[in-house]
Amino acid sequence: MSTNRLAEETSPYLILHKDNPVDWRPWGAEAFQEAETTGKPILLSIGYTACHWCHVMNHESFADADTASVMNDNFINVKVDREERPDIDQLYQAAAQTMGYQGGWPLTVFLNPRGEPFFVGGYFPNEDRYGQPPFKTVLADVSRLYREQADTVSANAGKVSEALSAMWSRDLRGPLDPRILDVLSVHVAQRFDIFYGGLSGAPKFPNAPLIEVLWRAYLRSGAMQFPQLVQTSLDAMCLSGFYDHVGGGFHRYTVDERWLVPHFEKMLYDNALLVDTLTLVAQHNRVPLYLTRIEETLGWVQREMMVGDGFAASIDADVNGEEGAYYLWSESEIDATLMGTFAQRFKDVYNIRKDGAFMGRNIIHRLGNLPYPLPEADEALLKRQRELLLAARSQTRSAPIRDDKVLADWNGMMISAFANAGRAFNNPGWVGVAARAFDFVAKTMSDGNRLYHSWRDGKRGHMGFADDYAHMTRAALALWEATADKRYLDNAKHWTLVLNEFFADARTGAYYQSAIDDAPLLHRALTVYDQATQSANGTMIGVLAKLYLATGEQAYRDRSNAIINAFAGEVGRSFLAMGSYLNGLETVLAGLQIVIVGPKNSSKTVELVNAVYGRSVPNRLVMVVEPDEVLPETHPAYGKKMENGQPTAYVCQHQNCSAPISNAVTLSQVLQLPARPPQGARPQ
Repeated sequence: MSTNRLAEETSPYLILHKDNPVDWRPWGAEAFQEAETTGKPILLSIGYTACHWCHVMNHESFADADTASVMNDNFINVKVDREERPDIDQLYQAAAQTMGYQGGWPLTVFLNPRGEPFFVGGYFPNEDRYGQPPFKTVLADVSRLYREQADTVSANAGKVSEALSAMWSRDLRGPLDPRILDVLSVHVAQRFDIFYGGLSGAPKFPNAPLIEVLWRAYLRSGAMQFPQLVQTSLDAMCLSGFYDHVGGGFHRYTVDERWLVPHFEKMLYDNALLVDTLTLVAQHNRVPLYLTRIEETLGWVQREMMVGDGFAASIDADVNGEEGAYYLWSESEIDATLMGTFAQRFKDVYNIRKDGAFMGRNIIHRLGNLPYPLPEADEALLKRQRELLLAARSQTRSAPIRDDKVLADWNGMMISAFANAGRAFNNPGWVGVAARAFDFVAKTMSDGNRLYHSWRDGKRGHMGFADDYAHMTRAALALWEATADKRYLDNAKHWTLVLNEFFADARTGAYYQSAIDDAPLLHRALTVYDQATQSANGTMIGVLAKLYLATGEQAYRDRSNAIINAFAGEVGRSFLAMGSYLNGLETVLAGLQIVIVGPKNSSKTVELVNAVYGRSVPNRLVMVVEPDEVLPETHPAYGKKMENGQPTAYVCQHQNCSAPISNAVTLSQVLQLPARPPQGARPQ
């Protein structure tokens, strides 16, 4: 009889496995105690709801009674949702790489009762396939190895543990060359695909932080190689099969270098980061394609991803075991749905063929020789046709599973995206969505002092990680800039204090992933590398820099400098994984305080604010200061007043402020100048 214990869990991914004949346990002390008592190793399986191969392995092996019997007889079986417990995932992904496996999901790890890994793999088929042995063969071999060569297994597991300890305790401090931003921007550009955009090769991931590195390099230098790569990348993502042209939103990645064939899951964080990147670029050039994709993607989020006022985590790639089925179209389906609406025009624009390129069906995309946008009448027709397809898709097809847990860090990213786009393009509705989501996380996913990482069905999950605080603090600053409501700044200050108290490394000043009072794992991760999302340390460099710009408090600058120095010796080697670090570093070196003194609701004040947001200035912080408000004495705009009774702007950098600017056009022109740090600038 199965003693599967996942039915009471809140994670949709774990609940998907509650009816398996496998005796699954959630992660916890009980499972490790059972392993110690029974002498069995632990089989740890890590995945997530939107993972295609996780579903395949579930169907082939975990739902199979014979395989489950082997698992139950020989192992203590533990299931983990990598989104719910990113700390566990990070630990064992690092272990997998230490053991020569590249990682990914599903991740299958065999542990001793101390949590030390001794064998690792990913997806295993149920029969000899893809050059891999059947899963039951792996189970039998690992079980025999654990029983018959216990000393060797223990010694090897100990070596892996020692390697992990050494990796996370390495001293990565080093000198920081003042030219590092310019030098590494060129190195990043050299790794980009000049024909199709993104990093060269396949599969293709969006890598939003690296696109921002290139964009910032253009704004600093004016060198045209950088915006050309940015435009090639963003155009390809927006026009290709990487984007859902019917319903909006970006998929996770493509398997080919041309962005044509996606892996169809949609992740909240990818869409948040891409909207932020598109917003940053569209502020500069108002490209219709980017503005449209921002609007459509945020529309998709509001239509399909809301959980109350918060945002769901992801949408699966599969329907009934078929990857991408929800998004693929045959020519006959297009003809039937668009009958009487000039269907041929749609088929020409969106590359619909009788013998579709993906298993005989079509991935809708606009790559090709036709320009974007087409004449207004054509685009209006195509929009109406997409609406018809969306209605047909929604009404006649089984939708993929939505993982409706709310994650604080991913919600922080989407809150920032809504707030930044709303302020940049004068859409108060988007700012309102951001504000309501922020309140949901700040109230529902907090005990009044500290954040929780996840929430679902009225239940809070694990205590917050550094990523939760970093991205929610960034969201608080985005909303403060968008609304001038000081409660958001207060939230940002408070969460930074929590980070400093519970997450900071006493030696370097950087942040661990988990809190000091969290239940300990085998090792406590301390990292700066961006993975699927931006790292907490990389994000906090820029956040702390902006808190310093907002308050003038030296402690924020000291902490951002400490994080920069903690990893300065690594950035030259690992720059492709440190995009958020590089972007934060530029904000430290060249941050702009744009202080507008005037009544918040004055039309002249609004004109000055709009002039700021009409420019792409990623390293800026905008402050609207009421005429009777007194800034701290440490702030460079301390004592600044309105000129001639008119709202007045001051652009400040490195404790020096510009002459007063009361004309919006003049302010816009000032912000058009390259934002290059002074030669030889260093963090101070």
